[in-house]
Amino acid sequence: MNSPSDLHSIDRVAVETTAAPLFAFDNSYARLPEHFYARVPPTPVAEPGLLRLNRPLAEQLGLDADALSTPTGAAVFAGNLIPEGADPIAMAYAGHQYAQFVPSLGDGRAILLGELIDRDGVRRDLHLKGAGRTPFSRSGDGRAVLGPVLREYVLGEAMAALGIPTTRALAMVATGEEVYRERIERGAVLVRVAAGHVRVGTFEYFARRGNTEAVKTLADYVIARHYPDCAETGQPYQALLEQVVKRQAELIAQWMLVGFIHGVMNTDNVAISGETIDYGPCAFMDAFHPQTVYSSIDRFGRYAWDQQPRIGYWNLTQLANCLLPLLGEDEDEAKQTARNALDTYGKAFETRYYGGLRTKIGLLDERAGDDDLALDLLGRMAAQQADFTNTFRALCEVDADDPATDASVRRLFADPAAFDQWALQWRERLATTQPDSERQAAMRAVNPAYIPRNHRVQQAIDAANNGDLEPLDRLLEVVSQPYEEHLERAEYRQPPRPDEVVERTFCGT
Repeated sequence: MNSPSDLHSIDRVAVETTAAPLFAFDNSYARLPEHFYARVPPTPVAEPGLLRLNRPLAEQLGLDADALSTPTGAAVFAGNLIPEGADPIAMAYAGHQYAQFVPSLGDGRAILLGELIDRDGVRRDLHLKGAGRTPFSRSGDGRAVLGPVLREYVLGEAMAALGIPTTRALAMVATGEEVYRERIERGAVLVRVAAGHVRVGTFEYFARRGNTEAVKTLADYVIARHYPDCAETGQPYQALLEQVVKRQAELIAQWMLVGFIHGVMNTDNVAISGETIDYGPCAFMDAFHPQTVYSSIDRFGRYAWDQQPRIGYWNLTQLANCLLPLLGEDEDEAKQTARNALDTYGKAFETRYYGGLRTKIGLLDERAGDDDLALDLLGRMAAQQADFTNTFRALCEVDADDPATDASVRRLFADPAAFDQWALQWRERLATTQPDSERQAAMRAVNPAYIPRNHRVQQAIDAANNGDLEPLDRLLEVVSQPYEEHLERAEYRQPPRPDEVVERTFCGT
């Protein structure tokens, strides 16, 4: 089993350091005890080439986008140049993968270059994914390939535009090298920006080793960085657990409201900050079905769309177990405190999820029977193979007093009568709510017209592998403004033809 102490076993090519400062780094995680990480530089690549720079994100981070667009910027992003002030580390963590505990995972192909304070005063990690081998790589090559890098870039931007907490990509860089997976693929590096990379699995790494002091150090760090209000309470670690529970419950509810399936909700993929992290085998649904799975390795549907709330609770239970020594000296009292915190999960999820469903169908005030009405629609959509995104968006255009305006929704159902039956109840309910114009505006604000449909992402990947990035740019154009109508890109609203369906996605390792 590899550990940070094995660092000397990895051969390194000398990495240059930039002369001019490109980033104002302030690296708090690297100041933690050294058993939290391994200090390791990226492995240089053959031919760094900037594929895309996220200029709006660079601006938010207070960076000079023009300077980063140069060959020097590409070299930094690829790992060939270490910018001034950086302190590259590979973070240690463990994790439950498909419920099986793996005691040592860690950053096997990613390196935390450093931390920045953005224009809003928020601390952000700058992370190179695909930067080469680390002591946690095990048998991996430490590299990433262009397809998964592009997928993470697109889905992160889409999620951010949808208003859902997420990591984002500052850039993606070609390496000029071949990477061997099931076939030879083009190498790439993703420059990931996150509120933080501490995971549930980070706590598990130390808790399973019986290192309570390290668990406390990590908890104190997380409180100071992400949940400072917890420090003002009489029970900061209980407050921390409650806040992480709340954020995860709300995050999963937000995923489900847009038809997103994470795909690999292992504890090492659960960010304590409450952001969506690690876009591997993930996708947005086309035709709605609650048991939809996109991961190529999830053969039993553990991480299906409708299983995500249950798995979220399971993952948080693992975090609660890690924090037990901090929750009280008496074991029984500590367990009860943990259970009390976990008990808030259901209410937090249901409040966000059902409140979101009501808004999606235009019910702007809560009445008895509203949740059942929304769930009835979902049931009919699943039975009739209705497109998730298009159904809710088309519903925004329906006139409450004119069934003739139902045509755009009815045609999405295999048997339109199934929608007609539901619409009768819906119209009865709408008769007691706000005027159409107000209702429709509220619905358009939460029901996107555009998502990064899986077949469109795959088309962009295929084109990029052939040197054509125009499909990527067109896709980014619409998913970066998902609630707007893009008449010139209307085809991006369409679900895939049978020959275009992409049923499985992969992690790229």
